[in-house]
Amino acid sequence: MTEMTADVRAETEPGACAGEGAYGGGAAEAGGSWDDGLIARRARPDAVREGRAPGAPGVRGGDRGWDPFPPEPPAGARWEDARREGWETGWDAGPRAGAAPPPGGAAEPLRGRLRALRELVGLSRTRLDGGVLEEAGRVLDEAAARRRLPRTYTTVAVAGATGSGKSMLFNTLAGVRFSETGLRRPTTAVPVACVWESEWDGGADGLLERLGVPPRARRRVQPRDPALRGLVLIDLPDHDSAAPGHREQVDRLLRLVDAVVWVTDPEKYADAALHERYLRPMAGHAEVTFVVLNQTDRLPADAVDTVMDDLRRLLDEDGMALGEHGEPGATVLALSALTGEGVEDLRHSLGELVAGRRAAQLRLAADVDGAVARLRPVYVVDTPCGPAGLTERAREDFEDRLASAVGAAAAGQTAERLWLRHAEHACGTPWARLLRWYETRRGRGGTAAESPRPAAGGAGGEVPGGPPAVARPVLAQAVRTLAEEASAGLPQPWAKSVRDAAWRGAAGLPEALGEAIAGGGDDGGGGGGADGAGRGVRLPRPRWWTVAACTQWLLLAVQLLGAYLLVDLIAGGPGRGGVWLPVGLLTGGALAGPLLAWCCRIAARGPARAYGLERERRLRRLATGWGQAWVLEPVAAELLRYREVREQYAIAAGGADRA
Repeated sequence: MTEMTADVRAETEPGACAGEGAYGGGAAEAGGSWDDGLIARRARPDAVREGRAPGAPGVRGGDRGWDPFPPEPPAGARWEDARREGWETGWDAGPRAGAAPPPGGAAEPLRGRLRALRELVGLSRTRLDGGVLEEAGRVLDEAAARRRLPRTYTTVAVAGATGSGKSMLFNTLAGVRFSETGLRRPTTAVPVACVWESEWDGGADGLLERLGVPPRARRRVQPRDPALRGLVLIDLPDHDSAAPGHREQVDRLLRLVDAVVWVTDPEKYADAALHERYLRPMAGHAEVTFVVLNQTDRLPADAVDTVMDDLRRLLDEDGMALGEHGEPGATVLALSALTGEGVEDLRHSLGELVAGRRAAQLRLAADVDGAVARLRPVYVVDTPCGPAGLTERAREDFEDRLASAVGAAAAGQTAERLWLRHAEHACGTPWARLLRWYETRRGRGGTAAESPRPAAGGAGGEVPGGPPAVARPVLAQAVRTLAEEASAGLPQPWAKSVRDAAWRGAAGLPEALGEAIAGGGDDGGGGGGADGAGRGVRLPRPRWWTVAACTQWLLLAVQLLGAYLLVDLIAGGPGRGGVWLPVGLLTGGALAGPLLAWCCRIAARGPARAYGLERERRLRRLATGWGQAWVLEPVAAELLRYREVREQYAIAAGGADRA
């Protein structure tokens, strides 16, 4: 299985299969520029003066791998300088002299998970349906798009139902009436954005363009609290609005912003539309979620605690973790945008989120968690032992069935019988040879193919014969059993991929085996001999066969001599030696010949058995070689691909699922 690693990796290089362009990351890398959606960024002037190319170290576009977020600005840098350099260079050129190094360790786990998810999608693209990988592709697209935008800003959406007072809360946080409020419903028709920054230089325009906020709906306020500098607050339309297009705008923006402030009121805090459509599916985004109960001025003091407890209970049923007692989770607050009570607590919580500059990372990490959770059924099967894969026992069973399909055992037995027959022919008495020849001529004996004759020169016998036929039902059963055992315990798409790989190879295997056996192909089908599998078999001729044959002819001569002396004695010849000499010669030669032939047959059993086993072994090796090339290796490649994607899935899941 290890031989297939290079081939599988060659097919699934990140640039070839995952495709930077497919997920929005390739344009920035190929162009060597940091595009924030507003203007074309240029290489740093000092890099140009020093003669460094855009791909060199210290210049944007170098080969540093896929980085979802640029590092933080150096400690001690002024806000305006840091913001400007962060936009233009992404801080990839390194800190200036005397500045502290940027802390890059916070985003390292997320970078690794995104790289693993990207590799996972690339390896799985040809094995899974496009709809299965759609969510993962969207997450990678969003990560690539967010990477090209300034990290110094944090986008927070204010969402809620009709009449919940979210626009009033938006204005209260901004300190200015930017978003229209009133009794008419719905009041907010387009998203309104407010940016907390010292001067308006268009730094957040890239973010706002990506979010689709029109220029006429963009506002700016001077940050009184330094912690809020960089906050981009967006007032969304009502998620339950009856106006066409409002819900679509809300759904689109909720997928793009870094954090969400959900505004409820005492009447709609338990609305099923809010919980089933938004809060429950976004339970994994608890760390970037704020749930505020507005209009508490309408409730008695003791009723506020009761409503808040019920709201926390509903959030717990939605599966959303609550950030209480220092634990990470959603922030739940009670406030009144009309009186300002509790608004300062929300402003403080937003300040902590913005000052940490981690909202985008937390949001993207939650998106990756959600995408990985949806992909779990196609990569993980909850079984006690896990998939067995291509075990040694499965390989041996497959090879045994292949050998049975090509008739390796029968061919070995035939070769053994041929060896014994050849030995009998070579070591038999001349009278037996004469009788066999006579029976052959009369048509009562074996055919010429079954009665091997010594080749000219006595080097050996050539046994012609046709190649054994491949038993297709046995071969199909071997492939079926192997595919089922190898795919056992795998998720359904990957089990199907393994079975398809096995049957694709098995489609032409009978013909290939037949041609290899007929043509004497090698183990992998590339020529060479395989013991003359389909052509005439040149049987070896041991030297002791020649000695036995010569002895038989000598014994025949002894018989003829005894017969001559006996005839001469009967005819009245001199009869030297008396009658016993010719009788002894004739009888001894007649008995010694068959006895020698019988001893030679006994002696030939061991070599014949070895020859038959060697013939069976070679035919088995030929069938095994072709079966490995056509079936085992494709199955092993699919299992190796699944192992790689399983490892990448474990990394993308943050180590929660280990392969």
